[in-house]
Amino acid sequence: MTPPSTLRLAVVLDAGDDAAFTHSALAAHAPHAGRITLHPAPGTTSDTALAGDLLFALGKPAHLPGRFPHGRPPLWKAASAWTSARAVTRLTVLRAHLLDDRRLQRLLALWRQTGIHLPLVVHRPRLTAALDRTLAGLSHTRTTILTAARALYGDVPAPPTGAGPAAAVTVGTGVEPGRWLTLSPLDRLVSYDSPSPCTGPCNPDLIDWKHRPAPTPLTPAQAEEAARRIHTVTAHPQLAAALAATLFTGASFQQLATARSDDFHDAPVLLALHDQARFTDGCATHPVPPWAIVFLRAATRYAHLTQATHLLAGPGERPTVLRLAETAGLRPPQPPGAERVDRQDAVVWDWCEVQEAHGYYRLPATR
Repeated sequence: MTPPSTLRLAVVLDAGDDAAFTHSALAAHAPHAGRITLHPAPGTTSDTALAGDLLFALGKPAHLPGRFPHGRPPLWKAASAWTSARAVTRLTVLRAHLLDDRRLQRLLALWRQTGIHLPLVVHRPRLTAALDRTLAGLSHTRTTILTAARALYGDVPAPPTGAGPAAAVTVGTGVEPGRWLTLSPLDRLVSYDSPSPCTGPCNPDLIDWKHRPAPTPLTPAQAEEAARRIHTVTAHPQLAAALAATLFTGASFQQLATARSDDFHDAPVLLALHDQARFTDGCATHPVPPWAIVFLRAATRYAHLTQATHLLAGPGERPTVLRLAETAGLRPPQPPGAERVDRQDAVVWDWCEVQEAHGYYRLPATR
């Protein structure tokens, strides 16, 4: 048998449909450790449903908001983007004998794109005709032994320790799941500035914050909780990255929309935003904090797979990003209670913008 450390494609034959094979595969599921166990929903036959199952296994909703060509959201491309960005190394697929040619080919395409280990668990003595056709000519390993199967699934992981997604509440931080997380970098998300994007080559310098104050950095607890919430409320890599980018750039939506598909760089880790007319910040790059890197990597991969020219949310998707933030329980500082009497919005997004405008118009009277 090929050693598990070098394995890429394998078949586990669970001839007697022994629960131990399934239980050990499910126990090995650990997204934080790069291991995913996919259990296809029973009674479904579409490859779109299987992509939704994979997104769910990655901790995402099984849908993408927005309008797409031919009405088909690119769920497999989103799943591939998150699989790469989250450094998933192993995808174990249960009930593989129920998959038809189309769904098996989708899994093999993901396997080729990402280079993951792909154990397929067949709960019967022999391969199906679809599996025979799919695996024909492909180098792979087969086993019927439970201990060997466990090695293919990966070791049962220890629970995450320290500050991880499961430990987002720290005593005294004021960060609590399920409650609004009020963050000042969101103040300018609905700003009505109008930066003009660059269309030619542009490699801007680091932002120097001459035109506006730098956004207040998130505390470690805030960053951890904000990242956890963004991960769980959307499977759309570009929308997730747009919201994450707002939290470390303090940029308006119009500024975020200027980011092109090649404007994220892994070494050094920087995000470029453009403003050719120097309306706000000018063209500038922003250092990306460690917690936000996964979102930018997923967006970059997704933009490549979908051949999108923009990196983050598209120009018309500001309402979608605002709804996403509200769904995640993220909001900018809100007006005092007395000033909210006539506002029926769950979140007042333009309060800072209105206050700045009032201050601007009062300036001549104070001279």
